[in-house]
Amino acid sequence: MTRLPESIDATEALLAGSGYVSSRGLSTVVFLALKLGRPLFLEGEAGVGKTEIAKTLAAALGRRLIRLQCYEGLDASSAVYEWNFAAQMVAIRTAEAVEGTDRETLTDEVFSDRFLIRRPLLEAMSPQDGGAPVLLIDELDRTDEPFEAFLLEALSDFQVTIPELGTIRAPEPPIVILTSNRTREVHDALKRRCLYHWVDYPGFEREMQIVQSRAPEAREELSRQVVAFVQRLRKEDLFKKPGVAETIDWAKCLVALDTVEMSPAVIADTLGALLKYQDDIAKLQGSEIKRLLGDANAALEPV
Repeated sequence: MTRLPESIDATEALLAGSGYVSSRGLSTVVFLALKLGRPLFLEGEAGVGKTEIAKTLAAALGRRLIRLQCYEGLDASSAVYEWNFAAQMVAIRTAEAVEGTDRETLTDEVFSDRFLIRRPLLEAMSPQDGGAPVLLIDELDRTDEPFEAFLLEALSDFQVTIPELGTIRAPEPPIVILTSNRTREVHDALKRRCLYHWVDYPGFEREMQIVQSRAPEAREELSRQVVAFVQRLRKEDLFKKPGVAETIDWAKCLVALDTVEMSPAVIADTLGALLKYQDDIAKLQGSEIKRLLGDANAALEPV
């Protein structure tokens, strides 16, 4: 287990050591979240590296990563715990076959830790080898407001209550990172419990560093052309602009095709690595790709 970083520079170096190229602002808020033991709420477009920051932190600190993937209809029982009803029924039937079984003892037995299925929130609040885990609550904006209210209470005291067992409190608060793609607004009460940071699309130089870190097999000139084209593409009126994850995927696709230099034909053939909606792809047919490539190449020319 690695010690927590003691400065912003150390935090930036820690993330960089695991391949995450962070902005100064993001490194600062990550350092403060670790230093103060506060949850970190990251908001931004899909594919800009919000989820990746939790994965990187877990790997860099040598902590376990526990992920709660949010979805519409997620409730407290699915996020905290469930009872293994099938195993409980087998235990009950077995006990009934034995004469003299005490009902109270049987009840205590079937509602014991042996039959408890720990879901992410309860698992994150249980003792862990190697220190408190990193708890990633991913895409919180997909859930409903009642779950937000429950989460507010759980993250305030880092404890959950199981009626049959009582209250379980984390011996050491987990490192909590919440993400949102902002498909809806998350309630202010939850945001106030967290440190907040908007993760934006990176500028050219930082996105170049990211591509070189995550797709080192790509030649520098090709990487420059890829990043310049994606940066130009994000200025278009698209339903879903490509994120950094798509930039990396596209660079790897071009390397796999042994692409030496970008061309309209190559771009047209590989647009599915960048854009995920047919309407967006249809907008870039014919002369549009040539126009965007020309603009991107012009941006790369020395002034």
